[in-house]
Amino acid sequence: MSGATRRARYQHIADELRAKISNGTYPLDTPLPSTGQLMDTYDVSMTVARAAVKELQVEGLVEGHPGKGVYVLREPAPAEPSPEYVQLTREIDSLRKVMEKTLSELDKRVSELEQAARREDHQQGR
Repeated sequence: MSGATRRARYQHIADELRAKISNGTYPLDTPLPSTGQLMDTYDVSMTVARAAVKELQVEGLVEGHPGKGVYVLREPAPAEPSPEYVQLTREIDSLRKVMEKTLSELDKRVSELEQAARREDHQQGR
């Protein structure tokens, strides 16, 4: 397992493969690297490489064809936003509304001051 995130190595490999499917490195109907290639690329055992691919198979992203390889079936679904992201987005929207209202009020006050200054200038004959 990785020390920083406490996820198994096969999960990290599955994450990378999932990302490569999403970004088009492995488009639909194309094969993933073979187990041997995954073992070499990630310096892992056959068990770890197969576990990574199995995770993608369970998700329905890829399908194995005996003797041919493992092929991409579909792209991963977009990730659900985290609760923190949702909350932050709400706070930003709220701040935006406050700023818009404040700027509108400020614009109105500046316009009123400009009109008052023009009236004063007009009255003083400037």
